[in-house]
Amino acid sequence: MKTLTDISALSDFRLSCLFNDGSRRIADIKPFLNKEVFKPLADPDVFFSALHNGGYFIEWKGYDVDLSADTLWHISQPEAELFV
Repeated sequence: MKTLTDISALSDFRLSCLFNDGSRRIADIKPFLNKEVFKPLADPDVFFSALHNGGYFIEWKGYDVDLSADTLWHISQPEAELFV
């Protein structure tokens, strides 16, 4: 099971995720923003300010929105591949 040791919001609704195996991956959250529960995250202030790392998941506090570390792993790409 994956866990997150660090998470940070990037521009364009992406997340930089550091996992417990030492890998850093970038997850694009834009495809989720058209889902009703994720709509509040389309506001950049919410996306950046309410993000919280729970280890096994991330959440946006006060918005009942979360994603598991495993989900983030599967939807993300290794950081190095994005800059080739």
